[in-house]
Amino acid sequence: MAWAPEARTAPGRDTGGTSLEVLRALDSGPRGLTEPEAEARLARHGENVFPGRRPASWPRRFARSLRDPFTAVLIFLGLVSSVMASWGTACVIAVLVTVSCVLRATGEHRADRSAAGLRELVATTATVRRRATESAPPATRELPVEQLVPGDLVLLGPGDLVPADLRLLRATGLTVHEAALTGESAPADKSAPGATTATAPGHLCLQGSSVVSGTGSGVVVATGRDTVLSGALPADGPDTGPGPGGRGRLPRPFDRSVNGIAWTLIRFMLLTAPLVLLADALVRGRGLATLPFAVAVAVGLTPEMLPVIVTSALARGAALLARDGEVIVRRLPALHDLGAVDVLCVDKTGTLTEDRPVLALAEDTAGHADRDVLRWAAVNALWTLHLAELPVPDALDEAVLEADATDVLAHGDEPPFALFEGVDALPCGPGRRLSTAVVRLPGDPRFALAGTHTLVVKGAPEDVLDRCALDPAERARLTRRADDLAAEGLRVLAVARAERPARDRPYTEADERDLTFTGFVGLADAPAPTAAEALAALARNGVTVKVLTGDHPGTAARVCRELGLDPGTPVTGDRVDELDDAELARLAADTTVFARCAPAHKARVVRALRGAGHATGFLGDGVNDLAALHAADVGVCPRDGVDVAREAADVVLASKDLTSLDRAIVAGRGATANISAYLRITLSSNFGNVIAMLVAGLMLPFLPMLPAQVLVQNLFFDAAQLALAFDRQDDRAHTRPAVLRPRALLRFVTGFGLLNATADLATFAVLALAVRSLGAEAGQDAFHAGWFTENLLTQAMVMALLRSGRLRAPRPVRVAVAGLAIVGLLLPLSPLGAMLSMSPLPALYYGLLALVLTVYGGVLWVARSGRFSLP
Repeated sequence: MAWAPEARTAPGRDTGGTSLEVLRALDSGPRGLTEPEAEARLARHGENVFPGRRPASWPRRFARSLRDPFTAVLIFLGLVSSVMASWGTACVIAVLVTVSCVLRATGEHRADRSAAGLRELVATTATVRRRATESAPPATRELPVEQLVPGDLVLLGPGDLVPADLRLLRATGLTVHEAALTGESAPADKSAPGATTATAPGHLCLQGSSVVSGTGSGVVVATGRDTVLSGALPADGPDTGPGPGGRGRLPRPFDRSVNGIAWTLIRFMLLTAPLVLLADALVRGRGLATLPFAVAVAVGLTPEMLPVIVTSALARGAALLARDGEVIVRRLPALHDLGAVDVLCVDKTGTLTEDRPVLALAEDTAGHADRDVLRWAAVNALWTLHLAELPVPDALDEAVLEADATDVLAHGDEPPFALFEGVDALPCGPGRRLSTAVVRLPGDPRFALAGTHTLVVKGAPEDVLDRCALDPAERARLTRRADDLAAEGLRVLAVARAERPARDRPYTEADERDLTFTGFVGLADAPAPTAAEALAALARNGVTVKVLTGDHPGTAARVCRELGLDPGTPVTGDRVDELDDAELARLAADTTVFARCAPAHKARVVRALRGAGHATGFLGDGVNDLAALHAADVGVCPRDGVDVAREAADVVLASKDLTSLDRAIVAGRGATANISAYLRITLSSNFGNVIAMLVAGLMLPFLPMLPAQVLVQNLFFDAAQLALAFDRQDDRAHTRPAVLRPRALLRFVTGFGLLNATADLATFAVLALAVRSLGAEAGQDAFHAGWFTENLLTQAMVMALLRSGRLRAPRPVRVAVAGLAIVGLLLPLSPLGAMLSMSPLPALYYGLLALVLTVYGGVLWVARSGRFSLP
């Protein structure tokens, strides 16, 4: 994110002016604010907290759940049933709607509370200088960051988070990590007014960054909603979609799939009831007398448990992830969207890599590996740290010392580096990109160099090479070698030495001349410990990973190679700017690494992938990732991400272990497979029943099933299908993106629905044979009982055979199938059966029914294993 002072204005925030002018503009001073004045400003400006979206209340979430298309049509059918005095149907529908909305609202409300609790895991204090009264001396104390106000004086040290937007008053060797703001992994130097970094003028430290090395003090110029960090959130809300200015929001996978299925079925259902009325009026002359039956048929066709099953499956998956402490799903449909993801875009810094460099190579002038080069670099880092009184080494020095911790302390090598004593040091500083440590050996007669001092110089290759005694050709060759190493994604340090006669006076930069070049040290970003394993698991599960970073192309490509990901040819942000959306979509399909990306570039790439039909996720943790998080089908942020990124994300990783994201994707696919199984089973059975009802209504002189019987049958079938939310999928369901495809599902439903209708029509023939000796009224009751029994038995068979996978069904599913079959056999024989106008059937019927069900089950299994693959 580029520094844009017009984004937020506050007194004292400018790119120039003296420190005294800034303090005067803020009505502050070098001794800090008084406590009464700070309290007054706190009341005036508000707490220094991120002004995120206020979490929706539980009642509001409940009301929002009513907008689901199936829920809306169920409410409509409930109202129609109430008008017709079908109170049983109306009550059942009201219960289904209430249960679904309660589950969804409760799950999302709980996820929001869990995400909010993550903030407590982040440091929340700052070191501030204040006075009790005007005349009291200034005192330094720790203060909660929420209580910071403009004009406060804040002291910064290594490891501190910058708690607000600060204008530096003093800086000593101060470097700040701004990856959360820019995506750049290299720390930025901060100094007095005048210098400029990629993010902000060099005398400004922005909230969201952290101190790597050095010390400083600054005055708070903006807090809360006035900070640049808060202003980075897009004003038009999440996912503004493609096109200039973010016009046209793209629907997410959950919206596309579930709503596509929903509206297709709703249209068919709304056509069914008039068709029943018209057919009965023309053929049987019953007219409006069949209206209750027509409504019952419409309800029977509707998968009324869909909102409950969807919410239960997603809530169960989200609860299991949260219980393991790995993943918090803030928006339940996001779990389905995760399961649908086939392209995952990730930011490099903090996601694939840790925020620290590690040693990659140490080579001599000939390009050969030489551990002595590393040791001389470590001597420089060690004694610069001690003699220059730096609080901690910078990140590069720390990496050198860590890599050489064993060798530097070894006593058996020549020369004995551990015996060196520090004499003087010239550290890095503003405008100075090298450091020098002056060391000597004690007066040991074994060493000829006991009377000399050794200058060990380490720093930027061009600066060190300029101070070496080299001929132009050699200097040019070494410069090219340094450039080649940098192009490979390394941060390169040159090391040189010189021997000087021992002396007492201090050393100066004038002594850094006529050096002997020693070699290069190359450092690379440390890969995250589990990143390689996670990338391999994602690839096995059909997820293509693309890296979108603000870093150098070589740096990103090197990290990818180290993690086993082929980087191909990296594309830079400048190239993205040259392409229109269609060209970018074609390029993005074959590109793994996008480097030197600004936030807008990341968002464009994500939207291009979505526009090409990919379900796209984005994993990022910084302010520069906000636009891409909003543009993705599902945005993911680690717990350690900045507040605005966590607020924008649909899913929060409670740990920075990238493998937890793969487990979340698998959980999403399992939940989607359970939803798909419910739709297959319900719609196949319901579609077949509707066809059979329409045919029977035209052939029989009475209604094939009474509205109350349809309602009771649906109640038992719906209750049994709740067990599908607890089903287990086989491993095949996890190796490909899980998407509810309306067309594939409707083809499946049509085929198996016709098969089910054939079984129903065969049952009609069996019933006609079994009840022909009974009277008209007894025969009608027996017909209702026979079809009721057959329906529940076939539905139990469909549940057992059309659930996905080959694993043994879990206990809840087995119990539900057995219970459904028992109810179908025994309910018509019970007193409740008589109340529902059903009578016992002759024994002949059960024998013939067993034959029909055996044939039906065999054909069902063959069809399922053959042409009709599970969608």
